[in-house]
Amino acid sequence: MSALFQPFTLRDVTIPNRVWMPPMCQYSAAPEGPETGAPNDWHFAHYAARAAGGTGLIIVEATGVSPEGRISPYDLGIWNDTQVEAFRRITRFLSQGTVPGIQLAHAGRKASTDRPWKGGAPVGADAHGWQALAPSAVAFDDKHPVPTELTTDQIQEIVVQFADAAHRALAAGFEVAEIHGAHGYLINEFLSPHSNHRTDAYGGSYGNRTRFALEVVDAVREVWPDDKPLFFRISATDWLEEGGWTADDTVRFAADLRAHGIDLVDVSTGGNASGVRIPVGPGYQVPFAARVKAETTMPVAAVGLITDAEQAEKIVANGEADAVLLGRELLRSPSWARQAARELGGDVHVPDQYHRSV
Repeated sequence: MSALFQPFTLRDVTIPNRVWMPPMCQYSAAPEGPETGAPNDWHFAHYAARAAGGTGLIIVEATGVSPEGRISPYDLGIWNDTQVEAFRRITRFLSQGTVPGIQLAHAGRKASTDRPWKGGAPVGADAHGWQALAPSAVAFDDKHPVPTELTTDQIQEIVVQFADAAHRALAAGFEVAEIHGAHGYLINEFLSPHSNHRTDAYGGSYGNRTRFALEVVDAVREVWPDDKPLFFRISATDWLEEGGWTADDTVRFAADLRAHGIDLVDVSTGGNASGVRIPVGPGYQVPFAARVKAETTMPVAAVGLITDAEQAEKIVANGEADAVLLGRELLRSPSWARQAARELGGDVHVPDQYHRSV
């Protein structure tokens, strides 16, 4: 029996297989007007196709907990009821055979940028942009403006925004919520001494730098039902030789997250320091997930150039991760899970309309 196609239960939610779709921004929401930040026909078709293809869990792209929490003006948000209603259309379809998840995010100093195919550069008010916020007034690179350093009152406001967003995500029909603590966005910026230069209770020591993340986790866990799992996405390393967040920090923090009610860590890397060399190759981030799994009690999911069925099967079967997240491969092949199940002899949900493909 294929390990990749065994169900996986967290709390009272059973995910039918270990082939999961990670959050991948589509930069396709309206940047202004009453539909700002709301999913539209593009998002419905995009996620529905992967659900019909047998993907066990689909985590909707980084969704801003506030307007200034979006990566770009074209990103999704979940700060109002119009967005909630639009998301319901997607979760209703996904729930036929896939578990719907959502990533709750704040982009911090990497916010207010253009769409990648337009260059991805920071944009100003004339292009629907805004002033970015961060733990410290330190720009991501020489192309990004210096962000505004958050006050302690503003930090607490953002904690509340995460909790409010989780409450709306529940109303929208999501079964899994993931807190975005990776890729150089706000929570990651607080965690790493590379980007966090504060001297108050939110900066300096490991305990201070992790304070904001754990306050967000606690606030979300308080409103997220006990029977539903809560994930945390982390960048396991900044890929810096010194002065950054490390794999050792990640292992330590995973234990803290477990104690605060996180059910699974979605392990990625990088994104918080510009100009670093990352040894990209097949499965290059899997060892970080494997280390967390080996050294803590935390379930983990692995990501990073996982492209073929045999590779994915070995990662799960060997106990390196509990599930795999396929990004670019699911963009290329929406029915990857069904194809992999055929190759590995596993079972996967197939809509009745597609029964001839079995």
